[in-house]
Order: sequence, then C-alpha cells, then structure tokens
Amino acid sequence: MAPRVLIADDQSDVLEALRLILKPEGYQVEMASSPAGVLAAIERREFDVVLIDLNYTRDTTSGREGLDLLTQIQSIDGTLPVVVMTAWGSVEVAVEAMRRGARDFIQKPWENSRVIAIVRNQIALSRALRTGQRLEAENKMLRSSQHDSGGDGPQMIADSPAMQPVLRLIRDVGPSDANILITGEPGTGKELVAQALHAVSGRSGKRLVTVNTGGLPEGIFESELFGHVRGAFTDAKQDRIGRFELADGGTLFLDEIANITPSQQARLLRVLQTGEMERVGSSRTIRVDARVLSATNADLHEEVAAGRFRADLLFRLNAIEIHLPPLRDRREDIPILANHFVGSYAHRYRKKIIGFDAAALQSMLDHVWPGNIRELAHAVERAVLLAQGEQIAVADLGLRLGKKSELRLEEMSLEQVEDALIRKALARYGGNVSHAAKALGLSRSALYRRLERHRPA
Repeated sequence: MAPRVLIADDQSDVLEALRLILKPEGYQVEMASSPAGVLAAIERREFDVVLIDLNYTRDTTSGREGLDLLTQIQSIDGTLPVVVMTAWGSVEVAVEAMRRGARDFIQKPWENSRVIAIVRNQIALSRALRTGQRLEAENKMLRSSQHDSGGDGPQMIADSPAMQPVLRLIRDVGPSDANILITGEPGTGKELVAQALHAVSGRSGKRLVTVNTGGLPEGIFESELFGHVRGAFTDAKQDRIGRFELADGGTLFLDEIANITPSQQARLLRVLQTGEMERVGSSRTIRVDARVLSATNADLHEEVAAGRFRADLLFRLNAIEIHLPPLRDRREDIPILANHFVGSYAHRYRKKIIGFDAAALQSMLDHVWPGNIRELAHAVERAVLLAQGEQIAVADLGLRLGKKSELRLEEMSLEQVEDALIRKALARYGGNVSHAAKALGLSRSALYRRLERHRPA
C-alpha cells in the first residue's frame, strides 16, 4: 500500500504545489486547509506523515495556531511524524515546534529535493515506530522463521522498491534447478538469498552446504570440494566426503567464487559440465546432483575480460544473476532491519530494549552504511550492549561521522573534494543513489565505484 501523506495549509496554491511534488514519488496525498480539517482527517484514517503550516487565517505571523495544532496531533497519535512549515521561519518558532514533537522543519520557499527527502525519511521512521509497538510479537515470529526448517524458510526482511526485483526472482527461479549467481557489495546478505532460494526449491528437504571458496588454500581446495581417500596425501588418515557429495540431491553454495585460482576453476567447471568427479587419490568416478548457487562482490564479466576468470565457467554459474542493492539504496528497510536486530540481540543478551528513540532512527537513516547490513547488525549489537534504558540512543550506536567535509576547500585533496561532494549529494537526496548520481553527472555504477573507493577501511 502506498504511503499516505496529509498536507495542511490555508493557501490552495501551496497545497497544489506540494501535491505535484509528492504524487510522482508514489505517495497518496490528502489535503486540508485548516487545523480542524487536519484533526478530522487524522480521526478518519491513518497517515504515515503530516506536513502542517504554522500560520493560518486567524494568525499569520507567530506560528501559534500551528503549534497548538501540533500539540493536538501529538495527543491523538504520539508516533505520527509531523513536519512543520512556515514562511516566517525563526529559530524560536523552530525550537518550540521541535520541543512540542515536530520531527523536522521546512521554511518556505522550499527546495523540492529537501521536501521529498524529509517525507521519505519520516515515512520510514513512522513505520519503524509503529512496528516498535508490536516488536515483541514480531521478533518472536522472526526468530521462529529463521530457525524453523519447515514453512517458507529464511525471513527476507525487505519492503523497499529496490528489493522487489530480488524477491520476484527468488520466487520465480527459486523452484527451478538453475544455477544462480548472487552479486552485491560485501555485507548485503548474499548468503541469506542463497538460503531463501534453497528453501523455495524442490531440494529444500535436502542439505544446503556452504563453502567459502575464497578462503580455501590451493592445497586443500580439491579435498574440501571433492573429498579424498585414505593415503591420498600425508595427513589423509581416512576417507573424507567432499562438499559436492554432501550436497548431493540438495544445494551447494559457493561464496566468494571470484577468488578461486585458474586450476581450481578448471576442476569446478568439469563437475558442472558432467556432474562427475573423483575424490583426491581415487580413480573411481562419482556422479553428483547438486544445484550450485554462487556469490561474489566482484564483477565477473570484468574478471573474464581481464583474463582472471573463465568465461565458460561464468556461463555455467549464472544461468540467472541476482544482484543485491546496497543498503544505502534501500533505506526504507533500515528501520525494519534495525528493529529485527534489536529483537535478536536483546534476546541473546537478556536485555529489555523495545527499540530506538527518534534521533537514533534518524541517525541510521542518515548514515551511508559502507558495510551494508553487516555493519548495521554490528552497530545494533553494540548499541544493545551499551544501552542504559529501554530505548537505544544515538550515542549507543557509535556511528562514525566523516570529518573530511569540515576542511576548507583549499585544504582538501582532489580525493577529499570528491568524497565531500558525493556525501553532500547523497544527503541532499535522502540517500537516493539514482538522484545523487544524476546531480553529480555520473552513472549509478560510476557512483557505486567511487563510494567503494572512499569506503573506510
């Protein structure tokens, strides 16, 4: 269901301008021209965010009428995000509005991109806060779904538009036996996608066997994947079954596939082509039937072009390719994921924590997350351990804020200038990579490459 936005202003041209800004973003927009109309609308239905003017016909300069309306809205629904607007902006009015519970402040005339970014972020906050009210029951369900071998398999926590193509591919190609290549930056959840693909396949009753191929030294690669017989080498004290045999009838997940050597690629290709292999030290051919899922954060097409990866192996691995977007491109999922991690870690560490305060949620939405979901999980785990109350605060998260942009332009290197411009563009467009790339005159892929280059080590 599309998010619903309520806009209140006594000027029809302002209402129409805001409607034209927000409608193309996919929001359902409702308008009111008076405080009474706002209160009636909120009583009728639920909204994700409300934008209210601070000055109406009775009082045009002080903002008092709007401040009173803000207080009334908070008394009806304390979790509903309210953004205040006024053409008579002052520090005093802004401070008073924030004190009464406003989430943000827009001064007329506004920048369209800022309005869109504020609405997008506040909708994510709204949904997270409402989710927090049901957190205990939801976390129990999530934990159950993660560990239940029956049912629908691993829980894919994804509500953002960027993740919908991924969910559709899992649904459509998961039941097949096609080999699938899962790509994406480190920490984006490639192994979870592999688990979901296995869970919806006809092989779900058999094993899902995972191998970190990038971490296997040349000397043990064959033994690990294909097994060995007793006496095959010095330490081979007994026969050992390899991962392919363990996955027979099920699924084999090969992580970090781009890191295997040319000789390892040749051995792997033969098994994928023929379905046959021999254990190390044996001449007996064994037939195996394992669906192969693989994952990498590298561009295998570039690796092929550079001569580091076999083209014929790539064709065998990626009958279908599923690309996972980075967390900065699916910001709508940040509050949902964060609340899920809170439930998991609070349960693990036996702490009574119900969620995040509004400032902590906003700080997570503002963060770039170079480490993606893995970084978010670590930040939430840290916060759960450090939190002193029932809600996690900004300080508990320990998110590092970049300092490069604080330098004067003439003090920056070219690399620092580029980094600062990228961060500012992302902040201006609420983390929307497509919009930021367009503003910078870059393609999405070019911006991703620059973000990766500037990523903290």
